[in-house]
Amino acid sequence: MLKQHTNREYENELMLLRERIAQMAFRVQEMIDKSIIALMHSDLELARHTIEMDRLVNRDEKEIDELCLVLLAKRQPLGTDLRLIAIVLKMVTDLERIGDLAVNICERTIKLHKISTVVPLLLISKMAKIVQTMISEVIDSFINLDAIKAEAVIAQDDEVDELYHLALRETLKMMLEKENLIEPLIQVQSVAKWLERIGDHCTNLAEKVIFVVRGTDIRHMGKTENL
Repeated sequence: MLKQHTNREYENELMLLRERIAQMAFRVQEMIDKSIIALMHSDLELARHTIEMDRLVNRDEKEIDELCLVLLAKRQPLGTDLRLIAIVLKMVTDLERIGDLAVNICERTIKLHKISTVVPLLLISKMAKIVQTMISEVIDSFINLDAIKAEAVIAQDDEVDELYHLALRETLKMMLEKENLIEPLIQVQSVAKWLERIGDHCTNLAEKVIFVVRGTDIRHMGKTENL
């Protein structure tokens, strides 16, 4: 648990910081949701709208970075407060990169629309659903400072990785069987890779939540049940 302060102004500043990072996370989550809908339904208008949202995410990143730096200079925090501010500085990077990956998916949606051949997206759909759950749950774990839920997010990344490798095998097999599908399947492979990267960023965010709550850095140490 984060400590409560007798200094109401300081407490409000920390609360504002948590609110701003949560708002950025929800915006990024919306971008991922819309990018996947756009891909599955070949919705070019939605894809372009989602690409435009990235400007807001970039603005969030700059403003939150500034909030953190002001708090560090003004309050010289220690303990859990310092952990929170330091981790938020890193979280904005993961969130901004997830936003970039949503843009990549939208740009690929537009490119795929220009190719007349239709390719199956079942594995992509399965990956997307897990990634969407990971994003939702990691945001919730941060808002509620729930390390157990953050651990559950990390556990889901294995399933995303398995589906990614399966998608690669399936698309390569299809390429060998149907040469006319090679170009669109390359685009599908790119989407699968970006979804896998989003899963990695969600894992990074979950590890940061655990560090804020428990003060334990589990990066590069394997799954939490092995600690």
